[in-house]
Amino acid sequence: MAACLGAADRPNIVLIIGEDMGPDIGAYGCKDAITPHMDRLAREGALFTRAFTHAGVCAPSRSGMVTGQYPLKYGAQNMRSVVIDPPRPFTEKLRASGYHVMWPGKTDFQGVPEKDLADDRKNWINPSKSQPGALTAKPKEPFFAYFNDTVSHESQVRASDAEHAKNTAALKPSDRRDPAKVELPPFYPDTPAVRREVAHYHELVTAVDYTVGRALDWLKAHDLEKNTVVIVTGDHGRGMPRFKRSPKDTGTRVPLIVRWPGKVAPGTVREDFASWIDFAPTALTLAGVPVPAEFDGHCFLPTAAQPPGFVYSFRDYMDESYDRVRSVRDARYRYVRNLAPGVDEAGKVAYQEVGQTMHELRRVQSEGKLSPVQALYFATDRPREQLYDTLSDPWEVKDLAADPAHAAKLAELRAECDRWIARCGPKGEMTVDELVSKGVIKPRDPGYEERAKTGKVDTSNRKKNKK
Repeated sequence: MAACLGAADRPNIVLIIGEDMGPDIGAYGCKDAITPHMDRLAREGALFTRAFTHAGVCAPSRSGMVTGQYPLKYGAQNMRSVVIDPPRPFTEKLRASGYHVMWPGKTDFQGVPEKDLADDRKNWINPSKSQPGALTAKPKEPFFAYFNDTVSHESQVRASDAEHAKNTAALKPSDRRDPAKVELPPFYPDTPAVRREVAHYHELVTAVDYTVGRALDWLKAHDLEKNTVVIVTGDHGRGMPRFKRSPKDTGTRVPLIVRWPGKVAPGTVREDFASWIDFAPTALTLAGVPVPAEFDGHCFLPTAAQPPGFVYSFRDYMDESYDRVRSVRDARYRYVRNLAPGVDEAGKVAYQEVGQTMHELRRVQSEGKLSPVQALYFATDRPREQLYDTLSDPWEVKDLAADPAHAAKLAELRAECDRWIARCGPKGEMTVDELVSKGVIKPRDPGYEERAKTGKVDTSNRKKNKK
């Protein structure tokens, strides 16, 4: 893999993640967004229009990010599986090269070891009520600073009005959204409950934007802006049905904004692929550390030497809900391979079912009033192969796989999917029982079996079950 920089150019790296946050940001043209700090960051750096992760749910997405390898390679494809002998986190190599790694809060790596993940696990942005926005002392350089903001998480989208008010206490009155005016995707019924959650989601993205602003202020206060790469992204699509957990664009397309003064020109728009599997090789390359041959991604900063032509995604067990999907996307088309006959796209995930949007989808379905597009989410006769033109059909609801005019594209992406599956190796195609019996993963939490039977989340263990 070609190096992007020499070892002498070792910048600080700040990685900020909005949890369950899709590209619903003003810089991406989202009309419901109020995100001045992220928009400013895009003006001062680069906006990636084709940024993706490999899984529409957090643990497999994070596992691939921190190892630099597709979870299919080491058996981590099923949500909340614990791999017995996983790869090591890339931050160990950063630390060995002299970087001070700060990683507070959430990990959720599917068994990837955390003992040597970081030098400091404390927040480098102090969120205390007594000192709102107070900042810690200047760290040792060079440093890698991670921050994961959970305020935009699925559980907060569906939170009560009182909890939502606490989550968004910093917002100004002008930051509030009118539920009657927010844009709904075509696969949602237009009801007050759905509109309320969509409006809440956008306000939570604004709360993440406030965090980004505090991080930028921290860098400025410590005179760290010039030699610091700032990366803002999300771990997968928004925490709502047909977004989170989907292998399509709604679940895997993420925001990616990068500021690097003197290296990335202000106002740059990048149309090449960059993905979560690329963060590890990019960070190591910027640090002047050799990238292991087993890594799957590429360095995309300050530019990509050999931009990939495809990105890949998968969907296996989503908690207790079984599915098996493999997907490939090029610059325009997405190919989807459904390998679980009789399973619908919605699944039956107890953690998702408690949200009001999912309640409304189920209610309108039971009344037989879903539109044909909305009904696709619950279709149990999904074809084995699907093909979508993301340019003319950005919500991916018009399947072109049976259209003779697209036969060549279908064959091309089918072959690419085969190649990717082969590169990932046999563990990616094993069942959960096979992975357990062969000693690849530990037995899955028996609580998932109980969920599958009852359809309910164990509220006494809510923190453990938080996604």
